[in-house]
Amino acid sequence: MTDSALKTAAVVYNPIKVDLDVLRDAVNREAAEAGWAETLWFETSVEDVGQGATKQALDQGADLIIAAGGDGTVRAVAEAVRGHEVSLALLPSGTGNLLARNLEMTLNDIPGSVHAAFTGADRNIDLGMIQIERADKSRDEHAFVVMAGLGLDAKMIANTDEDLKAKAGWAAYVKAIAASLRDPNELHLRFRLDDGGPKRTTVHTLILGNCGSLPANILLMPDAILDDGLFDLMMTRPGGVLGWIRVWTKVAWTNGVVRRTKAGRALAGDHKNDRDLHYETGKKFVARLSKPEEIELDGDGFGKAVAFHAWIEPGALRVRTASLA
Repeated sequence: MTDSALKTAAVVYNPIKVDLDVLRDAVNREAAEAGWAETLWFETSVEDVGQGATKQALDQGADLIIAAGGDGTVRAVAEAVRGHEVSLALLPSGTGNLLARNLEMTLNDIPGSVHAAFTGADRNIDLGMIQIERADKSRDEHAFVVMAGLGLDAKMIANTDEDLKAKAGWAAYVKAIAASLRDPNELHLRFRLDDGGPKRTTVHTLILGNCGSLPANILLMPDAILDDGLFDLMMTRPGGVLGWIRVWTKVAWTNGVVRRTKAGRALAGDHKNDRDLHYETGKKFVARLSKPEEIELDGDGFGKAVAFHAWIEPGALRVRTASLA
């Protein structure tokens, strides 16, 4: 076999999130043992969080893209590999590791994650897409692998101190949640889910989720599945303090603890929608807001939207996971 016939991996890494020397050693060792060509390396930056670097890797013929960084890096790489017949491997790093958590991958294990990248099996999962309309009528399109959110969810992201997040990790969101809960503004929107008729609603939070598990054992969307061809829609509108307590009990206790076991799911029974917390599923969602509102994708703020069109692309992302053998 000639070198030109060997498979090639490319690592797209966030230099702030990874120990590059440790990562290089692990990747070079596993690539050699797997009989792959020399690995390509691409560093992300503030100006290019991963899309440009991934495009360079694809242009150079990479067969496997390894995303080494936090949720933002994973989202950017996933967006860039959309439509390409390559696999995406994850080296979880950072605060959330949201996609890795939902794939039940081991976190903070570089040797194990790198080994899985070169020896694991591929799994096709759904990819969320969203076109955001801004106040100036411009539109921009993005992918999301975990969730897109507006209202309290997006305000929490906007209120998070990035320096504190770097030092304290997920705990930094506590301060942001407190600040966001004091915001009295609600979302007023007109929307259409799939081919249903237009509706109006007022909510505190609106989330479209491709998967539903968050850090701290929070199962935000208990029925969300990565490869069912659907997104899960969650809308909350709690009435006062008691309403927030009911929502938190359902999310943190019923979803996060009780529903995680077969016996618990049987005990809890089917989820019943109410005024406080409402779930639906769908393939496309179009909404227009009464005023510009903060929006987040996979835990990163994406400015303000006046309208958006979101849809799911079934099986559009090929993810490398640990082999079951």
